[in-house]
Amino acid sequence: MLLKDHKDLKAAITAIPPKEKDKLLLRLIAKDKVLTEHLHFKLLEGEADLDDRRTALAEEIDDSISALLKIKKSTSKDALAAFRKLNGRVNHHYKVTKDPNTEVELRLHLLKLVPLDYKESVFSPMAKFNERLKTYFLRTTLALYKKYTRLHEDLQYDLKDEFNAVLIKLEEQQLTRAAREIGLPEEI
Repeated sequence: MLLKDHKDLKAAITAIPPKEKDKLLLRLIAKDKVLTEHLHFKLLEGEADLDDRRTALAEEIDDSISALLKIKKSTSKDALAAFRKLNGRVNHHYKVTKDPNTEVELRLHLLKLVPLDYKESVFSPMAKFNERLKTYFLRTTLALYKKYTRLHEDLQYDLKDEFNAVLIKLEEQQLTRAAREIGLPEEI
């Protein structure tokens, strides 16, 4: 049921006394963790807190990737699991802060660090995870490129070198042809 389809319900909600409306609003907000965090950020935190959140998440990315690289026999399955988890953390950061600039910065940081150079044999059971990792990397890069193009020109200029580093990483992994097929540029 969408509120816009029920104009009488919308009118009834606006007619509720403010005290009762506040109670209902607080009950609704309490049911959604992300909405609660978003409102806390929007109403109680400032620009310094956004920078603290970005720094903490960048450190979490660094720590997770370095822990992955320290595993003696890490596989593409391990890298894919870590990549998905960290990508989810960046998504959560965006849902809470609604800041596209830090989202793009964090995702670029993640893409630059995540390892892709696993050489599992075609006959190995891990070969399928190697392909999945590269496919996930390509899709994440494409989604990021679309967000990157919507940023302000100054920020695009500041992040240009980092994005080109990700595109070079694709080239090093022999993913250039696949990148062109999905619409990624050769260089920004």
